[in-house]
Amino acid sequence: QVQLVESGGGLVQAGGSLRLTCAASGRTISGDAVAWFRQAPAKEREFVSGLDWNSRTYYVDSVKGRFTISRDNAKNTVYLQMNSLKDEDTAVYYCASRERGYYSRAARTYESWGQGTQVTVSS
Repeated sequence: QVQLVESGGGLVQAGGSLRLTCAASGRTISGDAVAWFRQAPAKEREFVSGLDWNSRTYYVDSVKGRFTISRDNAKNTVYLQMNSLKDEDTAVYYCASRERGYYSRAARTYESWGQGTQVTVSS
C-alpha cells in the first residue's frame, strides 16, 4: 500500500496562492489516478481535482481556472497549485490515489489517503 503525505497548507489572505504537495512512498504512483479532495467544517468531503495516469486533468467547477493539478513521476509527487484563493476554499485538503488509472469523483473508490493539510483563507 502506498503512503501519502500532504504538505504546503497554511493561512493565506484572499487572492493569495498556495501550493500543496503530496509525496508518495511505498511504491510508485505513476500509473495511478490521483486526486485532491477537501472537507470544510460540518460539510462532506468533496472532490476538487483529479489526474489520470496519462496526465489528463479534471476540476470541480468552483476551482476551474484557479487551481492546477500536476505530477512529477520522478519524485513520486503530486501537486495542487491554488491561485486566487477565496474564503470558501478554506478546508482540510486530502490527496488520494487509486491503482485504477482513471480518476473518479467518488472518495470511496480511492485506496490510499494522506492525513490532510489545513488551508485557511482569510478575507
